[in-house]
Parts: sequence; structure tokens; C-alpha cells
Amino acid sequence: MTDSAPEAEPGLVPPPEISGLGVRLRERRRRSGLTLEAAAARVGLSPAYLSRLETERRQPSLPVLLGLSRAYGTTVAELLGEEAVAHDPVIRAGRLDSGRAGGWSYRRAGVPDRAMQALKVHIPPAVQDAVVRVHPGEEWLYVTSGRLRLTLGEAVHVLEPGDSAHFDSLTPHRLAAGSAEGVDLLFVHTLLQSPAGGLCVDPANRAH
Repeated sequence: MTDSAPEAEPGLVPPPEISGLGVRLRERRRRSGLTLEAAAARVGLSPAYLSRLETERRQPSLPVLLGLSRAYGTTVAELLGEEAVAHDPVIRAGRLDSGRAGGWSYRRAGVPDRAMQALKVHIPPAVQDAVVRVHPGEEWLYVTSGRLRLTLGEAVHVLEPGDSAHFDSLTPHRLAAGSAEGVDLLFVHTLLQSPAGGLCVDPANRAH
């Protein structure tokens, strides 16, 4: 294991120096019951490098922050010291926001400012089938109607209603409808609460 952090993806902006970040990283690790060595192993870092993060001798990249938040069962926003906003955990059907982007239509099915974002998505046929995405995070989807053509790296998968997929978003991926009526999905993915969040879903006006 090396003494350096994984390189950030091209286009990702490292977070600025944040007061108290190292202390929060150390406190969250200890509350999770993890030793420095165990936590570093989970995220693919060296113990020495994680120690430098906790003593604020180094600043983590956004992918490292995301990995640490998963390992400690928290969110990037909490690690960055942002105060959590209380939200109603129940989202009623009549209150769901809807929108369109790039030919897709979507309806938000979760609350904002969480580590995950949930959407109901409709992809019409022959829309965005040339767009390949790569960004930090994880994605989970479930086909409710129609047929989905999911490309992960070099592999192509055809998903029918009732099929689901769960994958690392750093794997180049592409979603396209494989049926004449388009495809409807339940879609969940992790978000970076940072400028890099634009690589995912912008709650204001974008769909994945």
C-alpha cells in the first residue's frame, strides 16, 4: 500500500482547506470503532496518509472524502462540518418535483442534502444513447417498465422489468432505452455535496 492518496478524476476540484476537518475525520473514525489501520484499509489509503489527513497536514480529494464518508457511515457534508437540515422523511406523491433534461423526464423521490439521491426516471427511445458518464459514487437502478440497455465498461446488459443493477459510478456507464415505448426506472445514486456534484444530478435542472 502506498503513502499517497488516489488521484482525483479529471475535472474534480479539490476542496479548499476546511477548519476542523481533521478533527471530524478522527472523531468519526473512532465513533465507528475503527483503528487507523482498519479505516485506511477500507478506503485504500495508507495509515500514514490517513494520519496526515486527521492532523490536517494534508487535504483529502473529493473521492477520498466520499470513501471515508461511506466507511464511517456518514455524509460528505457532515465531514465538511455542514449542519444537517431537518427534512420530512416521507415524500408524498403530490409533492414530488418533476423536470426534464436532455430528453429524459424525472421526478425526485427523495429529500435533498442527503448522501443519496432518489429519482423516478423515464428515458425515451433513442435519447442520450451516445453519452458515457464517469464520476465518483455508486448507482442503483430498478426497471419498472420497458427495457433498459445498460453499458458498463465494455459489457452491455439488457434489463427487463423487475431487473436491477448496482455499480460503481467510476465505471464508464451509459443508459439507453431498449424498447419502443422507452424505459421507466427507479434510480438511486450517491452525491458529492461539492462542485463535483454537477457531474451527477443537479436538483435544479438536470437529470442523470
